[in-house]
Amino acid sequence: MPASIRDVAQRAGVSVGTVSNVLNRPEEVSLDSVDRVNRAIEELGYVRNDAARKLRGGVSSTVGFVVLDGQNPFYTDVVRGAEDEGTRHNIAILYGNTDEDHAREKVYLDLFEEQQVRGVLIAPYGDITARLQRLRARGIAAVLVDRFSGDGRFSSVSVDSVMGGRMAVEHLIETGRRRIAFVGGPFDIRQVNDRLAGARVAAENAARPVEIEVIATEAMTVEEGAAAGARILARPRRDWPDALFAANDLLALGLLQSLIVDGRMLVPQEIAIIGFDDIPFAAAAAVPLSSMRQPSRMIGRTALRILLEEAADPESIARQTVFQPELIVRRSTGG
Repeated sequence: MPASIRDVAQRAGVSVGTVSNVLNRPEEVSLDSVDRVNRAIEELGYVRNDAARKLRGGVSSTVGFVVLDGQNPFYTDVVRGAEDEGTRHNIAILYGNTDEDHAREKVYLDLFEEQQVRGVLIAPYGDITARLQRLRARGIAAVLVDRFSGDGRFSSVSVDSVMGGRMAVEHLIETGRRRIAFVGGPFDIRQVNDRLAGARVAAENAARPVEIEVIATEAMTVEEGAAAGARILARPRRDWPDALFAANDLLALGLLQSLIVDGRMLVPQEIAIIGFDDIPFAAAAAVPLSSMRQPSRMIGRTALRILLEEAADPESIARQTVFQPELIVRRSTGG
């Protein structure tokens, strides 16, 4: 068993209170007692439980971060941004990936509540307002990440996905595309709905008629994108769309992969593809991928900064921080 503070006190021949003072307020203890306690600590290999000490004092040095898809480099960069900000405040990030699963999301939130983290950052799957209110009642702050808080009960840091969807499809329309398929899902994810809504606004505002078809996927992965591409290629050529707007870059890369391997449809000559997030792999694809860029690291940094401010002042007013996406044009849409 590791040495305890009582073991140190016994070895040094002092009280537990004296050991505690040496560890926390050495200026209040005689030099002789400090020497004896430090010698006992070294001999026993005692390691103080700093996390437990901070919890007893009501302040944790950890923050929980729950993301939708740990395989998506976008979320990896968001977490890195939070870690960068956390380093400035001596905060460690505990990370959990729900993989778009309600049960896994609950497991991580329960765990972070038990650990009494200082706060929780979360890219949620569906509506979890009631669950976050429970955390708040326990004194644990929460901030939504990559999701706008519609009712304003919680602070959020997000990108305007409706605008991003609109900009993506406006770009496709400007390149002469008229039969556009939106590829994405599941629609429990708010961002998917918002990007589709933006795509439809762009189609409605177009000078000439534009079709928006929806091709639903079960997840936002490369595999689901490739499967969607196979379904498109299985149709008669006359029913193929002339452009694809994928709800994220992983789907777009899967679509691109399936089309290139098949070889019957040239990108971008016959079909254009645009994604969302602008992950590092987008520029390195066989046909460099156009995408809607999100400031991923800035999202993470901003979210953690707001979370720490709210943890320090629970009465602060919730804030909605919305970044604007940026259109990055590459060869997959003719750039």
